[in-house]
Amino acid sequence: MWPCLDIHTLFIVTIITLSPVTTAAWSENKVPGEDEYPPLWDLAPENLLDFPVKDNKIVINAWNYQERLGVYKSLLNSSAKYFSAFGPQNIGNILWGLPLQHGWQFRTGRLADPSGATSCGYEDGDLLCLSVRSWWSCMNYYLAVIPFLGAVEAGLFGQLPFKVEILPPEEQKDDFCYSVADCQSHMPKLMDDWKAFFEYLLSTEHKAVSPATFSSFKLDDALGLMWKAHVNSIAYALPKFQDSLKYLSDPEANFGEDWSNAVDFIAATHFLVDLPTTNKFQAFLPPRMLVEGDVPPSISDFSPQQNKVLVSARALHKANKLTGGLLLKLWRKAMSNEAGRKMGQKLIESLTSSQQLDLVGI
Repeated sequence: MWPCLDIHTLFIVTIITLSPVTTAAWSENKVPGEDEYPPLWDLAPENLLDFPVKDNKIVINAWNYQERLGVYKSLLNSSAKYFSAFGPQNIGNILWGLPLQHGWQFRTGRLADPSGATSCGYEDGDLLCLSVRSWWSCMNYYLAVIPFLGAVEAGLFGQLPFKVEILPPEEQKDDFCYSVADCQSHMPKLMDDWKAFFEYLLSTEHKAVSPATFSSFKLDDALGLMWKAHVNSIAYALPKFQDSLKYLSDPEANFGEDWSNAVDFIAATHFLVDLPTTNKFQAFLPPRMLVEGDVPPSISDFSPQQNKVLVSARALHKANKLTGGLLLKLWRKAMSNEAGRKMGQKLIESLTSSQQLDLVGI
C-alpha cells in the first residue's frame, strides 16, 4: 500500500507523528531573554582570536563545553550580518538550531560520561568536560567542528592570522578530524556541504550595495543548503558511533536513534531553525536522560507533551523502518518543491501552536 500513498495521506501520517504538541506562539520581533540562550552563552569565547594561540595556531578544545560553545558563537557572530533582515539581535540566524541543541544536551546531562568510568561532565568532576564516550557528544562534534571548519575554509572569518587546530580527545582519535586540511582529506563531502552553505551566504556580500542588502538571499535556498549539510553529517556519524549506544539505557539509546530519524523528516521541509522557533520546539524534548523503566507516555516527571514527543518519534522511526525507508523517500518527494515545503512547514507549525489540525480539511 505504501507506494500508493497520496500526498494527502502522507502529510497526515508524517506530520501527525512528527510533532503532535502544542505551545503558545512566539512573536517574531520578541527580543530574547537570557534564558533563551544556551547555558553559559555569555561566558563562551566571542570570536576566534579569543581562543588560545600556540605555535602560531588558534587552538580549540572541542571537548570542553564552553569552548565548543565558543565555536558556535563565533559562527553566529560572523554570520549575523547576513541575517539582519530576519529579526533583531541576530534571532533570525538559521544557525541557532546547532548551539541550542548543544545547550539542551549539556543541560540534560547527555554530554557527560555515560559509562561512569570518569567524572567527565559531572558536577563533582569536570562539569564542562564533553565525554568521548557520550553518543550525543560525538554526534554533536559533526554538527559543531565540521560546520565550523567548513566556514573557515569558505572564508566566513576572513583572512585569519593563524591556522586553526582542534585538540583531539583522549580516546577514539581516529573517529574525528582536527583541521581544515585533515577534515578535507578524511571527509571531503561533509566539508564541501558545509562550505557550500557558507559560500552561499558570502556570495550575497559581493552582490550587496550596502550592509542592509546582505540578506537579499532566498531563505529557502539557505535553509536547503544548511539542512543538506546537517543530515549528511548525521548520516555519516551514525554508523561511526553505533557502539557508543551501549553506554546508554535502552530508552535513551532508542530516543537518540528516533530523534536522528525525525530530523530527516523535519529537514526535508527546510524548517526554520532560528532562535525563537528552536526554543519553542525544544521545550518538548526530554528534560533529562532516559533510564531503564521510563516508558512513555507514562513518565511521571515529564510533561504530557514531552511524553508524546517520545511516543511519536518512536512511531515515526518504526514506520520508516517497516517500509524500508520508503516513508522518508515519499516525504522527501512531497517536499521537493517550495510549495510542498511551505505546506509541510505550515502543518508542523499548526501542530505546535494553539491551532488544531482539521484532518478533514487537509
